[in-house]
Amino acid sequence: MVRSENKPAIGILGGTFDPVHFGHLRTGLDVVEQLSLDQLRLIPCAIPPHRIEPVANAKQRRMMLELAIKNHPKLLVDDRELSREGPSYTVDTLLSLREDFPDTPLFLLMGTDAFCSLPSWSRWQEIIDLAHIVVMQRADEAFLLSDELQAFYDKHQAEPADIELNAGKIWSVPVTQMSISATAIREALEQGRDVRYLLPDAVISLIEQLGLYSQISSASATDG
Repeated sequence: MVRSENKPAIGILGGTFDPVHFGHLRTGLDVVEQLSLDQLRLIPCAIPPHRIEPVANAKQRRMMLELAIKNHPKLLVDDRELSREGPSYTVDTLLSLREDFPDTPLFLLMGTDAFCSLPSWSRWQEIIDLAHIVVMQRADEAFLLSDELQAFYDKHQAEPADIELNAGKIWSVPVTQMSISATAIREALEQGRDVRYLLPDAVISLIEQLGLYSQISSASATDG
């Protein structure tokens, strides 16, 4: 995708990152490359509206993210949700980003499951006015939408020329097939199994140093 040099663009990838793993990082980079984004902001949430509270605290999750993306020129950690009280609603985060970047194309990355649940999000129909939506699709994933969401998708589906717009379109981007989940990583760590090659070595070292995930109950785990 070719973009004007005078029109930089920012990707946004939110999540609990509990812990961050290669599934987050590789798919994010896929989108950066395919849409020629200048920057990808990884935004850890403080209080996820649709999940239970993360096992690692905010400081620990930010530290893991910082280590995971160290020295990559296009990736950075944005902690604005960690410093905001209350549930981490995406629409509020986008409003905050729009204050900082009023004339910049913003691309909100999400998986197919997240997109399919979009109507359950707070003020979800405002999101498309604040940013583009990028649906990251893996080869084996079905994309079955409700009638309401299908109409929304059809109305806003992007064309190549829309790459210069600041918001308002939905992009479907194929990403690397990586069936890695934070739930499985936490359960493996609890059971003392080796998690190498699922997440960066620096993150594994920090987890070991802090003793994270070794005493959690798998019954309380949820993907992050």
